[in-house]
Amino acid sequence: MTERLVVLCTVGSQEDADWIAGELVERRLAACVNVVPGVVSTYRWKGAVEKDGELLLVIKTRADRFEALRDAIVKMHPSEVPEILALSVAAGHPAYLAWLDDSVSEAGA
Repeated sequence: MTERLVVLCTVGSQEDADWIAGELVERRLAACVNVVPGVVSTYRWKGAVEKDGELLLVIKTRADRFEALRDAIVKMHPSEVPEILALSVAAGHPAYLAWLDDSVSEAGA
């Protein structure tokens, strides 16, 4: 088990995806953010079933940076209730995990 997380977040536009991804990496809250287009989400919202095209942000970070990352997404995200789900990373390539750690450390390299 590692202290790393993959965080999932959906957004409705490429502009929002690019802005949030860039800010998270710039602020060292995420080592990397993949933007996956073509996601279709079906969900219940305020009593109605909705279906929207979205982009999925796949965010790599450390558990100790999650709270700050979540707070940043909530402030930047245009949705009233943004999807923010953190999944624990069970294992990974040691060199990648070391790079991830360095990329989100507050001191940085």
